[in-house]
Amino acid sequence: MSFHIGPYIIEHPVILAPMAGVTDRPYRQLCKNLGASYAVGEMLSCDLSLLKTAKTRFRMNHAGEPGPIAVQIAGSDPKAMARAAIHNVINGAQIIDINMGCPQKKVAKKRCGSALMAYPEQIKAICESVVDAVTVPVTLKTRLGTDINNCNIQRIAADAEQAGIAALFIHGRTQQQKYTGHADYELIKSVKQQLSIPVIANGDIDGPEKAQKVQQYTGCDGLMIGRAAQGNPWIFKQINAYLNTGRHIAAPTMSEIMTTLYQHVLNLHAFYGQARGCRMAKKHIKWFSAHLPIELQSRQLLTINDSSAQLRFIEHNLLSKVA
Repeated sequence: MSFHIGPYIIEHPVILAPMAGVTDRPYRQLCKNLGASYAVGEMLSCDLSLLKTAKTRFRMNHAGEPGPIAVQIAGSDPKAMARAAIHNVINGAQIIDINMGCPQKKVAKKRCGSALMAYPEQIKAICESVVDAVTVPVTLKTRLGTDINNCNIQRIAADAEQAGIAALFIHGRTQQQKYTGHADYELIKSVKQQLSIPVIANGDIDGPEKAQKVQQYTGCDGLMIGRAAQGNPWIFKQINAYLNTGRHIAAPTMSEIMTTLYQHVLNLHAFYGQARGCRMAKKHIKWFSAHLPIELQSRQLLTINDSSAQLRFIEHNLLSKVA
């Protein structure tokens, strides 16, 4: 059930979706260690003047991460996108992914992300410019269109393949929907039938049964998991096992969950530094806590602003209860 992105073999179809503010290097490492076959980095602006900002430096850090290293870039100007692609390849990117799926207002108002779905000619120009600029594979992440009355993914997909795009990731919603309603897989299925390059389905894949249904219905080469992995990074191996055997594997024990959380918080502290790492860890603690029994959930942990105290609390108040 593997597929290729350029020369790179993606060993199985269950992969991690890029999510700004979430899929940093520690989180990608966590998900890859727990079964994700592929992960794309957080979205980077094509504006190279932002390279000196702390946020960009953290997002560009792939040190020690297993490959292939995939970097996602966003922008609306073909030449600027090409320059950004070249810069990231020089700095270690093995695959460039173009973001045309982000629905957030601050991105869309710059005619970036999913706002580009309204401009298919511009999409084509961006794809051609980036593909021509680098020797590594270039992939594209899109939505279905701008709204339910303007779903032009079939045209965009055809243009992207013609431009040399190596794989297409499709979120089954429109720009207008953002994350409301339900993902629609009908158009993803039609695009898969239309293209010869790998097509990966994204949106609302939240468990093994749903993953199997989406793969069987769409015929897609891969399944991209986003929000469902927050607090449950075991979802990748759970889905992959079910796709292979039709059976569920055992859920992680409470001890495994708490040990994994503890190690992930340590990794966040080491990556960002203690103060920023402590802040970044809070959302992960909240997501992990949603999968714990009520007696192990603690609002107090979310109020701690000291990294050492954060670790001590997890160790003494949570790990000790499940050891």
